[in-house]
Amino acid sequence: SQLKLKYCVLTMVTRDDIPDGGAGHIAAAIEALKDTRQNIRIEVLISDLGGNRKGLDRVLAATPDVLNHNVETVPRLYPEVRPQADYVRSLEVLSGAARHKPPLVIKSGLMLGLGETRQELLMVMDDLRKADCHLLTLGQYLAPSKKHHPVIRYVPPAEFEEYKEEAMNRGFYGVASAPYVRSSYKAEQLFSIAKERMHADRPTND
Repeated sequence: SQLKLKYCVLTMVTRDDIPDGGAGHIAAAIEALKDTRQNIRIEVLISDLGGNRKGLDRVLAATPDVLNHNVETVPRLYPEVRPQADYVRSLEVLSGAARHKPPLVIKSGLMLGLGETRQELLMVMDDLRKADCHLLTLGQYLAPSKKHHPVIRYVPPAEFEEYKEEAMNRGFYGVASAPYVRSSYKAEQLFSIAKERMHADRPTND
């Protein structure tokens, strides 16, 4: 409130240790922000909540403006990169949120350079669009420590641009694709682009 924020991105750590996966706390945070700043736009970056559908419904009932859940990488690399996650379950989180009424903006993202192939990445883009994902972020993976998965490849900026074009051609409303891009990169601008597109695509009565 003191900062007079117009747009806020809430992120969370995975909370598999509690029954709702942390959904109740995220929902309460959204509601508290809306009580404090009535016109604030809120984007939430959530885990898969352990596949808890009631937990997802609780988050959606708090009416965030953007539901973001990152698939992070291609399915083949999940055992190494996201051993406790499930690719199909992540897609179900996104598609479930996309069916919510009133509609909200759906967003996801991946880190590149983990060993994925071009074809695998394009397949994930197709899967995300089938899940009605509107916005996509692509950035370079950087290993936090020597104990983490190593960087297999540094993707050149020109290739990130190519992937952005591929994603836009597949129907994403907005794409941020560059080495330093992360989930919250230009979040408000991407949200505005998506809302304009959703408004333009909305059927009108003659």
